[in-house]
Parts: sequence; C-alpha cells; structure tokens
Amino acid sequence: MPPLWLCPRCGRGFANRNQSHSCSNVRLEEHFAGREPHVVATFKRLVAAAKKSGPVTVLPEKTRIAFQVRMSFAAFTLRRRWVDGHVVLARRLDSPRFTRIEFYSPRNQLHAFRLHAPEEVDDEVMSWLAEAYLVGEQKHLRPRGQASGSES
Repeated sequence: MPPLWLCPRCGRGFANRNQSHSCSNVRLEEHFAGREPHVVATFKRLVAAAKKSGPVTVLPEKTRIAFQVRMSFAAFTLRRRWVDGHVVLARRLDSPRFTRIEFYSPRNQLHAFRLHAPEEVDDEVMSWLAEAYLVGEQKHLRPRGQASGSES
C-alpha cells in the first residue's frame, strides 16, 4: 500500500491525497470534561479493545474521537452519561444493539450504537472493532487471497 498522505497544515495522515477534513488541535482530555466517570471508563475500554487488533491512532476532533489505522474505522462522541459510537464494516451486520446502519457502498457500511457502561464493551463489541480494524487497514479492498506486504 502507498504511504499515507500527510496534511501539511495539521499533519494528520490519510489514505487519500488531499482528503477533505477539518484540521483540529483538540486535545483528547477536552472530550472528557463534564463527562461521568463511567463514560470515560467506557471510552478507555474501547481504546484498549481496538488496540488488541494492532496499533491505533486516536484522533480527537471537534465533535468526536476517531480511531484510525490507514483510514478511520470507528468514531465516538462522549456524552455526559453515555458514549455514541460507530464502526465501519465491509458488510452489513445485524445486531439489536445497532441504532442505525448506513449503507455507503457494499464494502463501506456504518453501524451505530450507544454504550452506557464499560461492561458493555463485551465480546460482541470487541468483535465489531476487530472487524472494523481490517477496514481501517484497507484489507477489505484487497482481492481475496492476495497477501499483504507483511505476510510471507
């Protein structure tokens, strides 16, 4: 895969050159202000779960916090008493826990959900993050059977 394009203004990396975005200098801690402790704990558990798949860049933005590998694969908005989040999957996955599913293309489908407590970051949520991580790596774009550059 080609290297990430770096925005000359903010330094954020993108899989696509000149990717449309809003440059941000928001600090992660700003998203924690005024939130209940269980909300911050839920978010931290999401970070830990995502990192089980590999390195993750946590990108605080004005209204959300994105998780990125080559591209963003999940994003979260910390509310006072809960966390609204979504994962991007390369397929439609049905779960009663999804509050909505948005179809952008057959391999780009947003699955939104809400979490109220750290315990809700369970095996099911961890499986969503693991599958979304592959989208973040853009592995869903490789033809089936094609090895990545790190595999022998």
